[in-house]
Amino acid sequence: MDDQPRMGFFTDTSVCIGCKACEVACKEWNGVPEAGGLDLLGMSYDNTGDLGANTWRHVAFIEQPEDSGVRWLMSSDVCKHCTHAACLDVCPTGSLFRTEFGTVVVQEDICNGCGYCVPACPYGVIEKRESDGRAFKCTLCYDRLGTGLEPACAKACPTDSIQFGELGELRERADARVTELHDTGVEEARLYGHDPGDGVGGDGAFFLLLDEPEVYGLPPDPVVTTRDLPGMWKRAAATAAGVAAALAVSFLGRRR
Repeated sequence: MDDQPRMGFFTDTSVCIGCKACEVACKEWNGVPEAGGLDLLGMSYDNTGDLGANTWRHVAFIEQPEDSGVRWLMSSDVCKHCTHAACLDVCPTGSLFRTEFGTVVVQEDICNGCGYCVPACPYGVIEKRESDGRAFKCTLCYDRLGTGLEPACAKACPTDSIQFGELGELRERADARVTELHDTGVEEARLYGHDPGDGVGGDGAFFLLLDEPEVYGLPPDPVVTTRDLPGMWKRAAATAAGVAAALAVSFLGRRR
């Protein structure tokens, strides 16, 4: 496992054309059920809304009015496969695990449907499927990686907006792409989830954005929701020890 580099996604939204080929490929390969039909949601040309148990890739259509007309921002969102993944911390059965590729996967056969992982995710990615109560999310096509294939969404993307590879190489590629865009006058280009020093230790799936994260429905400063658990357990243990000591003293005092 130590010899296997960490794998991930770099999604360059500046070249996304909103074709939704990634959504279709993800559903077809992973057998993900449809997420409520093909009707538009009243939010631009979006028909899936957001990520969930039945939508492991979601292509957002963001329409912004400008003086010269309309500006379109398109972005294919996915589970971030966080470096410090709170979902792993709270799973009581070990259903969620870190693979040899550094990705985070739900083992469907041992998920008990407790739902602890749902509120733990800082991105709101994980969801329980109503039809059976278990949690589902992107696996980064773990079964394909094991046979040397790239994830279905990246394979289907016609513009290379979704790029798959070794995470270190993707970060270098992303830095070069931002520099290229800045040099051509696209000053608003910035990376999201790229920094290993951020609140979740960097994402295994990160993005090049053309506006603030909030515009894309992403939290500006995500943090590990379980970051305070160790301190809480220590304080709880100290409190319990104190109470036990006080009870012991009280009991001994009564016996005298």
